[in-house]
Amino acid sequence: MIDIDLLISWGAAYKKVRVNQIIFSEGQPCFFYNQLVSGKVKWVNVDNEGKECIHSIFEPGDAFGDLPLFDDAPYAATAIAMEDSILIRLHKHSFLDLIKKNSHIHLAFTKLLTQKLRFKLAIIRSFASNCPELRISTILSQLKHENKHFCKDCNKLNLTRQQLADMSGLRVETVIRTIRNMHEKGELVIEKGKVYFNDMF
Repeated sequence: MIDIDLLISWGAAYKKVRVNQIIFSEGQPCFFYNQLVSGKVKWVNVDNEGKECIHSIFEPGDAFGDLPLFDDAPYAATAIAMEDSILIRLHKHSFLDLIKKNSHIHLAFTKLLTQKLRFKLAIIRSFASNCPELRISTILSQLKHENKHFCKDCNKLNLTRQQLADMSGLRVETVIRTIRNMHEKGELVIEKGKVYFNDMF
């Protein structure tokens, strides 16, 4: 999201993390701005039984864990590397100075936070309906809108059924059945076990 050379000029440093490594945990104080350089990171809450609720899966270029940078509260969720990854981190105070002196970056964060809020409102609305298809289609529509987690050449969805379940609050069996129903209605395409977007998204 922020040019890497600019981050380095303000004192940012790279950090390597291993697959399944926790980058920060829910409830911890925030000391850094984090941006993913390579790899993949998920932002989750984990209940007492170990079940994950995935809020977001981040790709290279994405900032994550940014809410506490602005409200000084602790992290609202836990960030976990889904594969070996590289981050670039800038100390919180330096980050705040950077955006004060670069209004276009500050505006970009305002827009990003607004988009995240709109997505959460859409998800909450879909949960209220108790309709699995609405939950899944809401998530897929948002991913398509953000150009994330699908192949831009072939429209293949790059998320597993389990990941969709963890994002939607549904059982994986329900996700499998729902995707099959959406395929039968022509809303998605399933080919050799892979899920593809069609024009409706």
